Amino acid sequence: MIETIYIEKNIVEHERARSICDRFPSARKIICDRYSEVFNPKAQNFRLQKRQPSLILAEKFRHFVLPAPPGYGIGGSPDFYFSHMLNCLYDCRYCFLQGMYRSAHYVIFVNFEDFQDEIRKIAAQNGSARPHFFSGYDCDSLAMEPVTGFADSFLDLFEKLPGACLELRTKSTQIRSLLAREALPNCIVAFSFTPLPVSKALEHKVPSIERRIDALSRLSRNGWPIGLRFDPMIYETNYRSNYRRLFERIFTAIDGRALHSVSIGSFRLPNAFFRTMKHLYPEEKLFASPLERNGSMISYRSSLEHEMMQYCTEALLRHVPQHKLFPCSS
Repeated sequence: MIETIYIEKNIVEHERARSICDRFPSARKIICDRYSEVFNPKAQNFRLQKRQPSLILAEKFRHFVLPAPPGYGIGGSPDFYFSHMLNCLYDCRYCFLQGMYRSAHYVIFVNFEDFQDEIRKIAAQNGSARPHFFSGYDCDSLAMEPVTGFADSFLDLFEKLPGACLELRTKSTQIRSLLAREALPNCIVAFSFTPLPVSKALEHKVPSIERRIDALSRLSRNGWPIGLRFDPMIYETNYRSNYRRLFERIFTAIDGRALHSVSIGSFRLPNAFFRTMKHLYPEEKLFASPLERNGSMISYRSSLEHEMMQYCTEALLRHVPQHKLFPCSS
């Protein structure tokens, strides 16, 4: 439950800001000049704030859409990402956001229309190249859908941009707004998974694997293109059998005709993020795994990373064709 909402003074009367505030009538409302006053100060503790995050409603002025990092795509070109929100409802120990941001508060940029104008421009500039736009890089695309109406708004846009592709990346089961409308062939709903023991240990507040499988199964039966994201893959002693069981459960449940793509990637973090996260959670076993520094990144030692990628690739190719499987390195 949100107890405090910070609102930039310039958007107090913005229709979307007012609508969000109306959903939390008991929350304390605090007016600020810019969201950075609350979100960026150094003397903050991400771990403590995560227990009771506040909501910050803000306006974004630039960098609405950015080129996606190399290795992030799923076969499209060119690739872009955009973030209508900073931070996530969930609390996954491996998530890079807790190493990147000082604050655990949720920031929602209410000026969706400016993001959409930029997407239209980029789509027009790229003509027949079929650009891909990824949401869910700095947040979960659907976790706060009942509050923000983000997916509903952007699906209206992409319905008019058949030459562009949108990915909604999520661990959420908030799919009601998608099921209420006709499926869009150029929108991929991509669900992230780790095996059950990893999910129980590291994915706090996340819907269970069974609920997520049920959600993607319902979407696939309703014609939505679906994606599967096994990124990051997390090492533990029984990773082989646990990933094999996970793959079997998922592919038994979904309509394979709806499968758009599958991506896999090993656990990796920028060194600076890793240091911050290890400081926040010094007791976390994940950060005592067989890790090593490779340039500016921390990842599993190369032999183990290669072993995991090879095993999971071979296991997945029993269920999906090669052209739908994409390794990720960003």
